Amino acid sequence: MDSGRHSTGNIRSAPSSAAGRVGQVSEATTPDSPIDQLSERYLEQYVVLQPISATYLGITGHDHELPDYTPSGFGALTELTQRTVAEAEATATSSPREEVAKDAFLERLGLELERYRAGVPQHQLNAIASVPSEIRSVFDLMPTATEQDWETVAIRLNQVGTALDGYRETLLEQAGLGRVSALRQVNDLAARIASWTGAEGDDFFAGLAAQAPDGAVKSEVEAASASARKAYEQFGAWLTSEIAPRAPQRDACGREVYELASRSFLGAAIDFEETYAWGWQELARIEADMQAIAAGLNGGDRSIEAAASVLDNDPGRKIHGKEAFRDWMQEMSNAAVAELGATHFDIPDEIRTLECMIAPTSDGSIYYTQPSEDLTTRPGRMWWAVPAGIEDFATWREVTTVYHEGVPGHHLQCAQTMLRTDLLNRWQRLDCWVSGHGEGWALYAERLMEELGYLEDPGARFGMLDAQGFRAARVIIDIGMHLELEIPRDNPFGWRPGERWNAELGFEFLRAHCRMESEFLRAELNRYLGWPGQAPSYKVGERIWLQAREEAKQRKGAVFDLRSFHSDALNLGSIGLDPLRRALAKL
Repeated sequence: MDSGRHSTGNIRSAPSSAAGRVGQVSEATTPDSPIDQLSERYLEQYVVLQPISATYLGITGHDHELPDYTPSGFGALTELTQRTVAEAEATATSSPREEVAKDAFLERLGLELERYRAGVPQHQLNAIASVPSEIRSVFDLMPTATEQDWETVAIRLNQVGTALDGYRETLLEQAGLGRVSALRQVNDLAARIASWTGAEGDDFFAGLAAQAPDGAVKSEVEAASASARKAYEQFGAWLTSEIAPRAPQRDACGREVYELASRSFLGAAIDFEETYAWGWQELARIEADMQAIAAGLNGGDRSIEAAASVLDNDPGRKIHGKEAFRDWMQEMSNAAVAELGATHFDIPDEIRTLECMIAPTSDGSIYYTQPSEDLTTRPGRMWWAVPAGIEDFATWREVTTVYHEGVPGHHLQCAQTMLRTDLLNRWQRLDCWVSGHGEGWALYAERLMEELGYLEDPGARFGMLDAQGFRAARVIIDIGMHLELEIPRDNPFGWRPGERWNAELGFEFLRAHCRMESEFLRAELNRYLGWPGQAPSYKVGERIWLQAREEAKQRKGAVFDLRSFHSDALNLGSIGLDPLRRALAKL
């Protein structure tokens, strides 16, 4: 599902031109043109202002710091972005590779500047991607191998209160400008904080401190963890008492806000009405395919729900225990790396390690975090935040998840980008992440595994379609709710024709088309409402990837080669989907 953000050893040699294939990495000097130099200067300055990002990206030297979340801290980020955009626009390029690098850089920073000016990073609250979650989750990725590592953890924990106090200043300033997230999001974040502090779930901070080695450093970490927990408790109470009364009841963000959010997540401008209509058609197509498989599983009964029940109750498709499930994921991931690396992709030895992890939280999320920059300090990891009380796992649902998060999905895409020091500057390799590109590729990878014959088992294919249908439903709901569109009078399900979308109808639609626990679906609905444009980026991103592949087939005709297409595309790094199509058209 959601992806996070990454001295190489014996790198394989290859031609130094941009035509070098994935996995055949050159020992050539890192690109050093004016646009590359500017991109790398920006990254160096950015991680000073945003040291949490340094940890996520695997850049050393900043793990003892937290960002300045006051208005002046956000002002410094805005000024850096504005200055860099102006410099990039004035920077000349002298090769197609440099043109792609400039296009990607300006597209990302230009949108980030729009977001700062609109106050989005400053005021947007939700339980997944706002500042409090950013601070909490960084501790999952910090090194803990030595006592010195734990001392660094304690130093950062002791700064949590100051960081959250600074963020309070920013939220109050934004509230004065009329920018306050919807009440649903404020309450959801407060509840999520309670789940971290032990008020309504496991105490994350106590769990972190318990991992510290015995001795003086353990006492330091315990005291710092208690300080951080108290800071979060106070911040959660402040949200409820000070921000919630100012928060609007209306969930929809409206067209203007949604347009910026969508472009930010996709790196492309889309026609919302056309995409909304496509979402209905795509969901109907997927469910028709699921009904056909269901008939084979149910002795002719085409009920999707009945087929899911059959699969859920099949002992051969069930694993008991979180550790056993983690081991199953690891085994499947290892097999995919070995088999695909010998056939359909070149996968260098340096990125063949992918660790499957049980996350220290229990919110149900599944995500990938990229390796550290040196590819040795921290490997790529697939995380599962298993909900409390869950001990049984239906494997038919998760085969496609392993391919999505691992290989050929996020791990191949992100870790491979880390190796392309001959083609991509440091900003491109480490910091450029476009959801529509990355999540679109991961969803495309799920479908690709079907094309390559890895989903011949009807349960595994049913699971892939189930996940695809979930993503298609999100396109419909996200666009429909935020733009408050009318439900088509001729929709393929005959459901609520002519009514207008709202949160209640969104939940009803999820219940009708997604075979998941109600608690999870409510959390998903809150996610869509609080993070506009993000959820559709998966399925819309996949759609644009498929369109780009078809365009390449049309251009190249009989000489089109799928393996070469994948190599050429991944060699560009993560990039906005409009710049991706422009770049591929020149290859």
